[in-house]
Amino acid sequence: MAMVETENLTRRFGPVTAVDRLSIRVEQGEIFGLVGPDGAGKTTTLRLLCGLLDPSEGNARIAGLDVRRELAAIKDSIGYMAQRFGLYADLTVEENMSFYADLFGISTSERATLSGRLLRMTRMEPFRSRLAGNLSGGMKQKLALMCTLLHHPRVLFLDEPTNGVDPVSRRDFWAILYQLVRDGLTVVITTAYLDEAERCNRVGLMHQGKLIRCEAPDALRRNLEELCYEARTPDVRRARDILGRLPGVVSVEPAGSVLHLFLAPAQLAPERLPEAAAAAGLEEVEFKQIIPSLEDAFIALIRRAALHGDESGGAATERQR
Repeated sequence: MAMVETENLTRRFGPVTAVDRLSIRVEQGEIFGLVGPDGAGKTTTLRLLCGLLDPSEGNARIAGLDVRRELAAIKDSIGYMAQRFGLYADLTVEENMSFYADLFGISTSERATLSGRLLRMTRMEPFRSRLAGNLSGGMKQKLALMCTLLHHPRVLFLDEPTNGVDPVSRRDFWAILYQLVRDGLTVVITTAYLDEAERCNRVGLMHQGKLIRCEAPDALRRNLEELCYEARTPDVRRARDILGRLPGVVSVEPAGSVLHLFLAPAQLAPERLPEAAAAAGLEEVEFKQIIPSLEDAFIALIRRAALHGDESGGAATERQR
């Protein structure tokens, strides 16, 4: 069952198109990640899906309900955790949860059971009497998540929930998400961390408001039109400059002591790569074809999108299912 669907969802702010004809489908029990550079339209997309913004064009449905016409019913089905969740620093963990339970209209008897379960799940029981202002960054995010989950949402929208959180707390946060998904929750998350994108069932890569690719992380790495090569050479800086000017080279990026190069085989045959490099003045270089990392793939796709504009936009719709 599709829990989140959009069709040509668009939002403009004056002359700026923040979200441009976005079409996605997220199934029940899926973790769907929206990834992209700053200004790609990820946060605006979440706000459109939660009914906090009206679309300029297009449609969105949550659990079969139309976001434009049935927003009141949708609010009972979703949880939204913004980048800056409204915790109250001068209230304890338990008092913050009680406050949000009042907002959601949860009965006293139900909130006791639910709060206890959430505190155990997040391992926050020992800190229930601590002021929210005295919690670590990771604990604040756990508290925000608990407050978001109090009313049993079916779809959870998370806007960069682990931004600035230490690696151990990020790992704990994701362990909680996996447990929630096993219980049937659907999660749509934006993230700036590519290791988190790897943990999603599928990721949608956004650039300048457009969805330029939507696939499982492993498929996204393997289904690129370009070939990825590791280039090993003594002078990495000079090699990057020379290789970046070769016809058919989409991108060249440092990767430790080597370079990762994406090649469009239709423009330059792979077997001619060493010859082309030597002709350009780079003779001392060794090429080896590799499977790209997710970071490599994202950089190549964004570079291609920047070069070719709308040409890659149609691929996302074909690949997203």
